[in-house]
Amino acid sequence: MAKPNEISPARRVAFKILQQVESGAFSSILLAAEEPQLQPADRALCHELVLGVLRWQLLLDRMIEHFSQRRIESLDLPVRIALRLGLYQLRYLTRIPASAAVNESVNLVRAARLSSARALVNAVLRRAIREPEFDPAATVSDPLERIAVQTSHPLWLIDRWAATFGIVEAEAFSQANNEVPATAFRLVTKKAGETEILEKLNAAGASLESSKIVAGAWRVTGATPRLRELTAAGEIYLQDEASQLVAQVVEVKPGNRVLDLCAAPGGKTTMMADRAGDRGMIVAADRSATRLFMVTNTSRLHELKNITPLVLDGAARLPFAKESFDRVLVDAPCSGTGTLRRNPEIRWRLTPTDIVRLGEQQKQILSRALEAVKPGGRLVYSTCSVETDENEDVIEEVIGRDERFLLVNTTRTWPHIEKCDGFFIAVFQRRSHGSVAKTSRQC
Repeated sequence: MAKPNEISPARRVAFKILQQVESGAFSSILLAAEEPQLQPADRALCHELVLGVLRWQLLLDRMIEHFSQRRIESLDLPVRIALRLGLYQLRYLTRIPASAAVNESVNLVRAARLSSARALVNAVLRRAIREPEFDPAATVSDPLERIAVQTSHPLWLIDRWAATFGIVEAEAFSQANNEVPATAFRLVTKKAGETEILEKLNAAGASLESSKIVAGAWRVTGATPRLRELTAAGEIYLQDEASQLVAQVVEVKPGNRVLDLCAAPGGKTTMMADRAGDRGMIVAADRSATRLFMVTNTSRLHELKNITPLVLDGAARLPFAKESFDRVLVDAPCSGTGTLRRNPEIRWRLTPTDIVRLGEQQKQILSRALEAVKPGGRLVYSTCSVETDENEDVIEEVIGRDERFLLVNTTRTWPHIEKCDGFFIAVFQRRSHGSVAKTSRQC
């Protein structure tokens, strides 16, 4: 058996990150912080291990209970995580030797000063090797619970999605939540031209595909080092296509005054600013000064001069004269259920109460935003949630009977259909003074 110090950097860091996630940290932030310390191969494996274990946590825990004959809650956290890591490698990473998956998981609990658990970890993983066909969902009779186990989601989420969208859609969506999302980017037009960037990526061996849902966006496979270089230089910005679509439908024109009411971390803000050129002004507002600093950094990197950061709570009274902005974007704080591929830990933290609370907050922010829109101006409401409580219900309650605003359109994107994050986007036009509503609408 391998010695205690024979743990690969990828597994050691993944083990540490997964413990921190259990304490409330976010995997994306932790992975980004650890990247500089890892070699490319270890970095890739660490990402795979962390996100894979979080995506498949329920299924892995059911396997652990079967192979150990113990309730998952009875195991110490480091033991649970070591077993999840080992089982994930055995079931999903066919290139990893079984011996490496077992031995390093045993060494992880030893390094965590739980030497007494080494025998248990070894026995559970050895049994998993002997029973490679075991399926925790095979004996589940309830169809929704079976989907929950097969796709590793809390049952209450599957129940909710099936009731709202139907069982077929709910299953397809939950399956897609466990897929690795495509890498998408946009060019920063202030810094580089499209031909130049595409030539650099092609020369590095990248496979490129233009987006089918948003102009100027690209999907890319391969050439990861080159992507990092171009991102660090501010020539491209990595951003999901659906997120880019939100900024696009705001339709910022040169000279517009724009309010981005929930701006951080700044992807949509800086895209609007880049497309608008130096004319006009974009107020990037957010209640978190720390997160707003990210907007400022990206603005500086992209050489954008038309962004004004402002710390404020969008749910409170806004410090602007009424009807001050040509464009207002409310990309509201939300549950994030449309981003479970990228942020899998959300599914284990979210509760039904959270969705109700967020819906009320969204209504407050949107109500404040209405008064900031000029007659003839445009208001865009968006979330990266698939929950109707945070989307259709919000706009219906806040704007449904407000004759000043005309609903232009609503759009939904889905991981299992468009292969991008799940977003809801509603576009409203404010009528000019004196205009009369001539059509009814349904939200």
